[in-house]
Amino acid sequence: LAMARVFRMLIGGRLVPGEGTFAVVNPSTGQPFAEAPSCSRAQLDEAVHEARAAFPRWAALPLKERQAMVMAGAKRIEENLDMLVETLVKEQGKPVANAKGEFMGIIGTMKFMASRPFEYEKVLADNDRERILQRRVPLGIVGGITPWNFPPLMAAWKMCEALTTGNVCILKPSPYTPLSTLLMGEVLAETFPAGVLGVVSGGDDVGKWLVEHEDVNKISFTGSTRAGKLIQATAGPSLKRLTLELGGNDAAIVLPDADAKAAATGIFNQAMGNSGQICIAVKRCFVHESKFDEVVGHLAELASKARLGDGFQKGVQYGPINNKMQFERIKELVEDAKNSGAKVVAGGAPLEGSGYFYTPTILTNVAEGTRIVDEEQFGPVLPVMPYANVAEAVQRANATRFGLGASVWGTDVARATEVAGMVEAGTVWVNKHGDLSPDIPFGGSKESGIGRQMGDYTLESHTEAKVIRIAKPKSKL
Repeated sequence: LAMARVFRMLIGGRLVPGEGTFAVVNPSTGQPFAEAPSCSRAQLDEAVHEARAAFPRWAALPLKERQAMVMAGAKRIEENLDMLVETLVKEQGKPVANAKGEFMGIIGTMKFMASRPFEYEKVLADNDRERILQRRVPLGIVGGITPWNFPPLMAAWKMCEALTTGNVCILKPSPYTPLSTLLMGEVLAETFPAGVLGVVSGGDDVGKWLVEHEDVNKISFTGSTRAGKLIQATAGPSLKRLTLELGGNDAAIVLPDADAKAAATGIFNQAMGNSGQICIAVKRCFVHESKFDEVVGHLAELASKARLGDGFQKGVQYGPINNKMQFERIKELVEDAKNSGAKVVAGGAPLEGSGYFYTPTILTNVAEGTRIVDEEQFGPVLPVMPYANVAEAVQRANATRFGLGASVWGTDVARATEVAGMVEAGTVWVNKHGDLSPDIPFGGSKESGIGRQMGDYTLESHTEAKVIRIAKPKSKL
C-alpha cells in the first residue's frame, strides 16, 4: 500500500521538501509505495552552511548538555517507535520484530552515548620547565553516508558519535531506504539546535557532493568496498578525515572438536540474518572434514524450515532482498556456482511470486576461484567447504582482500581462541558471530575499511589532538 505521509528533509532546523522526488520501492512487492525528496546541489550547500553556522555554539556546550539532548532524542524515538518501525519494514523489507529490534538498538546506543565519559583534556607532562596539555578538539561537520541494510541504526551510530564529541552532522541515507532516516530526522527536528543535525536524501550524486564539499571536515561511510574507494578518491583533494566501514567476506571455521549442531545453528543464524544482508554475516564456512557432512546436514535442515515472507506477516523470519539490483546479483552468483559444479543442498532459487525473495541457500562442492566464494554475496547464500587441517583453514580464510570479521567454533575454547588470533580480521568471534555493541570498537582490516567506529575510537576519530605547551618561569635562585 502507498504511504500518504509526505517525507521531508531536515535543513537548518526546518523540515523542507526536495526540489524533486524519487520513488521508493517496497521489496516485498517490487512496487513503489512512497516518494522521497531529492536534494539539489543548492540545498546541500544550504545544509552545509547551516551546519557550519551551528558548529561553534554546539562545540562550546559542555559535554553533559550535548548528552542531555541525545538522551532526549532517545525518548523521542521511543515515543514514535511504531511509526518508525512500520516505515522501516516497508522500505527495507525486514520482519517487524527485526525492525523493532533495530530501533531498540538505536535507543540503547543513544542512551549509552548520552552517559559515557570522554577525556577531553589530559596532562602529558608537568615538570620544572613546562606543563604540556593535550586537548581533543571537534573536527566540525561530519557527513554520515549510510547503507540500505540497517539504515536508521547506521545513521544513529554516525549521529551519536558526531554530536556527543562536539561535531555537527549531516546524514545522507541510501536512495533505496531513505524514509526511516528522514522520519528519524523529523522526530528529532526540535531536539537539537537548528543546524546541528541535518538529513538530506537523493541519489549517489548527493553523496558525492557531500564528500567533495570543502566545508565538510569528515565523512563516516558504511557500504561497499567499491563505493568506499570512490569516496576515498573524492575526499583526497581536501584531505578529509575518513572512517570507512566497508564490505566483508567473513569466514567461519568449524574446528574438529566443535559441537556440530551448535556450530551449524550459530553459523546459519549469522549467515541468513537480515536475509544475508549484513556486512559481518558469515559468507564462507570452512568445516573440518570429520564434521563436514554433519554440519551440512544441520544447515540444510535449518534452511528447509526457514519462513520467508512480507515483514508484516506473522511468523516470518526472513524478508526479501532489499532491491532488484542486489536480487539479480544473488541469482547470478548462484547460477555461476551451479555452472561451476556446485551442489545445492538447500534453496538455490527465488521464491515464486512478487517481491525480491530468495530462499536460504546452502552450497557444497565449491572452492576458491568461484565467485560465490571469492566475492561478497550479501544475500542468503552460504558456501560450505571442507578442510583437512587447521593451518589450511586459516590460510584459506585469510586468502581474501577482505578483513571485516570472522569466527572460530570449537569446544576447546583456548584452542579456538588461539586460532582466532591467526585470522586476519577486525573482529574475530569465538563460538558466536556478529554481535556488536557501542562500547566496543568495530571496523575492518585490508579492503574492509579504514578506522573504527564506537568504543574508545569515537573520541579519537571525531576530534583532533591539540597540544598546548606552557613554559614555566625560570627560577631566580
